[in-house]
Amino acid sequence: MRSFADLNRLIGAVPAGVVRRIGEIERAAGQEALLADQLPNLLTGLSHRARVESVTASSAIEGIVVEPGRAGRIISGSVSRLRGRSEEELAGYRDALDYVFSADPGETTVGLILHVHRLLLGRTPAGGGGLKTADNKVVDRRPDGTTTTRFDPVSAIEAEVHLAELVDRLGGALARGEHHRLLLIGLFALDLLVIHPFADGNGRVTRIMTNVQLDQAGFGVGRYVSIEKLVDDTGDAYYDALAASTVGWFADNHDPWPWLGYFVGIVADAYTLFATSVAAERSRGTKQDRVRDYVVHHAPVSFTIGDVRRALPGVSDPTIRVALWALRDAGRIGRVGAGRSARWERLSLAP
Repeated sequence: MRSFADLNRLIGAVPAGVVRRIGEIERAAGQEALLADQLPNLLTGLSHRARVESVTASSAIEGIVVEPGRAGRIISGSVSRLRGRSEEELAGYRDALDYVFSADPGETTVGLILHVHRLLLGRTPAGGGGLKTADNKVVDRRPDGTTTTRFDPVSAIEAEVHLAELVDRLGGALARGEHHRLLLIGLFALDLLVIHPFADGNGRVTRIMTNVQLDQAGFGVGRYVSIEKLVDDTGDAYYDALAASTVGWFADNHDPWPWLGYFVGIVADAYTLFATSVAAERSRGTKQDRVRDYVVHHAPVSFTIGDVRRALPGVSDPTIRVALWALRDAGRIGRVGAGRSARWERLSLAP
């Protein structure tokens, strides 16, 4: 809400570096739209990998780590019973991300934010969907267990009002069209993080809302490249930019550009990675090579032919079987069971 109080003063003059990167994003988004029409099968494969990376990376940022092979099975929906809080929260991020990308969630509302939080923590005993009832802090935790406070968020008693005003002002700013949508989305993320409306899950809700807002604004790169992983890979820069732009937030004299520069840069980097991934996919070898690469480097430790089929649309079942038999003969995978219930298990992760 604070960042939207006087947008002309706050972001009326955009730094040249940010303008340049926004231009890169606009051009790349146009190319993305063309590829969605021309190469839908290729983008489906990228989307599958991005989904897995987004769920695992956004969870890892919060210290939620699940063994890779089991994490892949949870994300694919092949695990019937979750073991403990980490797996429940991993599955919850999958649920929330799938909702915003597969449904039509509509414009940003308080109700949508609460629903995303409800999905995020819906598999945990405490559940989600409710605002915080006690004040919280954003802290750094050192390896020795000590903590340092980064900033104090909005108080619990004020969170509901601030959240409602933030949503209303975002809608008004988007409708007026006076400022670039990327800057408004970035400011929304900044303010949502400072309001910190939930007892748990604030960062993850913000990342999911950023994905859906970018997608609705015509920047759908988050479907094909994991923005969450890019954030995880640049964790120090993320926290430094956030800390720099929260100074003075409560007094309406904060500097948004450290955060917005980081945010726009991450989206631009996502498009660069998207272009590189598309080029790599288009130049890859035979379909059997694609199966081999998926099984060795991306598939869960235990998988079915159906898992491979969904990950590699356009590759026939006979081709998949030939590639699996070759990997079996090479001692890379083994088969468990027979018939439709048969599964394959990776025996070695070495190339």
